[in-house]
Amino acid sequence: MSSKSIEVNGDTEREFMALIRTYERVIYKVCYLYARPNAPLNDLYQDVVLNLWKAYPKFRGECKISTWFYRIALNTCISFVRKEKNVPEMISLTGDFDRLIEENDPLNDMLRQLYQLINQLGQLDKSIILLYLEEKSYEEIAEITGLTLTNVATKLSRIKDKLKKMKKEE
Repeated sequence: MSSKSIEVNGDTEREFMALIRTYERVIYKVCYLYARPNAPLNDLYQDVVLNLWKAYPKFRGECKISTWFYRIALNTCISFVRKEKNVPEMISLTGDFDRLIEENDPLNDMLRQLYQLINQLGQLDKSIILLYLEEKSYEEIAEITGLTLTNVATKLSRIKDKLKKMKKEE
């Protein structure tokens, strides 16, 4: 695809805000998995949106916009966590989790348990399982994470096994 040049103006800002509204839940889901006491959910969300805004004029359309959003959100959160090496791996659920799931959803408790288990995984595993739960294809997961297709399939199988084992140990 050809490179498209975006001049930051009112139209660009409106277009960007529409994309943020479209992908708001996706951004919150990624941020939720990386939120820590030293990296509150809303702060991570703001950092992701800021990084998306800074990078938006450079978006060339060589991949799907959703792939691009995931990649920037994951990279922003992972970079923040790397800087905060002394932060504990697990966090407790907060009221912010309610933004991720519908209030009257009968699966709330199961989703909360799943996210608690996912929070115990390493950074890359969290990213992979989040993308899988978002129904991204193995190809998209590979493109976003930079892994090979075979590696994605292997890691997903191992992550699922690990989550099942963790659930049994509860």
